[in-house]
Amino acid sequence: MAILTPGLTRKLRGLKISVHALLSRALVAHRSRLDMSGLTSSSAAAAQRAARLMLIASLAVGSSFGQAASNQPAHRQPVLVELFTSEGCSDCPPADALLARLDREQFVPDAEAIVLSEHVTYWNHEGWRDPFSMPEIDERQRSYVYRFGLQDSYTPQAVVDGSLQLVGNNANALTQAVEQAARQPKESLTIENAHWVNGGVDFSVHVQPESGAKLEAALAQDATHREVTGGENAGRTLQHVAVVRAMKDFSTKALDGRTLRLAATDLSQSNDARGPLRLVVFVADRKSGHILAVAGQTLTP
Repeated sequence: MAILTPGLTRKLRGLKISVHALLSRALVAHRSRLDMSGLTSSSAAAAQRAARLMLIASLAVGSSFGQAASNQPAHRQPVLVELFTSEGCSDCPPADALLARLDREQFVPDAEAIVLSEHVTYWNHEGWRDPFSMPEIDERQRSYVYRFGLQDSYTPQAVVDGSLQLVGNNANALTQAVEQAARQPKESLTIENAHWVNGGVDFSVHVQPESGAKLEAALAQDATHREVTGGENAGRTLQHVAVVRAMKDFSTKALDGRTLRLAATDLSQSNDARGPLRLVVFVADRKSGHILAVAGQTLTP
């Protein structure tokens, strides 16, 4: 199917106007010739009707060009939204629900929110061990603490495109942050040949490499309902979306299209999560942490 770009649309509209003008002139000239010829009035009327039909047809074609252009879907800029959360934190369930709604409804105009739920371990000593918590997530959040000049890690914390941070259950602040991130240009990133094999995902990416950039990838999975029996959320049933189960920092050389592997051996054996896997790949600036490109793809293990 052909894609109508703004430039092509302008050309088509110009062509439509030119066709209209030419047909109108031809109709006038044709009438003049009819007046001077010896055709009967009925023949002349038939010829004029035919010319009018040609003009109407050209108008219909021009209208279809405009309609096709207006029906083209608006481009949505991919935006990475990370939520640092824990099943042991009583303030986190509203943030989990907000992240799930953002993922499901995509309610921020012009943005394609690619979400990750990242569970920390430092709530595990408060009476409930989060089965999705990972030390690697603690370390990742600490890097944001340093970059944003914060005093300490906290939950729920949302980080948008590595450049903005906020309390994760604040819907208005999250919407504004995603809107702001969607206005920033990004490189185009394509995930290719992604497939689950032998306890991990093999894939390759194509993106224009930048100096000082790094490639990172995460495997995430939606979780089933969790009945929490201890800690601050004791007695509550929780549900999560896009829970990170594996994450890896690849070298800059990984941006050249070579085959990459992200292992997650225990993922296929876990009973704590269900549904398809999400492979999320992003390029970040090594110094600032800002996301330069991001893409996601759904897989079935």
